[in-house]
Amino acid sequence: MNHSDHVHLLRPGVVETGGVWADLGAGSGAFTLALADLLGDGATIYAVDRDGRALATLARSLHERYLALNLHRVEGDFTQPLALPALDGIVMANSLHFVEAKAPVLARLRGYLQPGGRLIVVEYNTDRGNRWVPYPFSYPTWQRLARQAGFAHTELLATRPSSFLGEFYAAASW
Repeated sequence: MNHSDHVHLLRPGVVETGGVWADLGAGSGAFTLALADLLGDGATIYAVDRDGRALATLARSLHERYLALNLHRVEGDFTQPLALPALDGIVMANSLHFVEAKAPVLARLRGYLQPGGRLIVVEYNTDRGNRWVPYPFSYPTWQRLARQAGFAHTELLATRPSSFLGEFYAAASW
């Protein structure tokens, strides 16, 4: 996938420019950059990852392209409590599939969102994992998980083919 694919997957779920968002499991920032494209100048993004070097790479890439965007790097584990402000949205692209017990994490994430805030997941559309993607979840499984976590609405946003596990999907829950 390339940058335009990342933007395509997120675009239907980012309904307004600006605001305060987090990218949990941001890595070196492929989806953070897509989110920055959609949010525009003046937005604030909290990029959270355990890898400080990846966050430094993300910061360099983002600041080269988006001078008026506020980036906060948070070196940490999104499965643990984080000091985040009330968020308009959260992006989790290929990060939640590393978590086996998703329910407590989803409950915490829902608590970070202000009313009407959206959680956007990008995931492989399968329930069968492997050593690199241990706990993926199909869109029907995501619908169930999101409902159990207290999200009232879930919507399939987009799909993209994947040579690795067949297909990616993006879904928004709020």
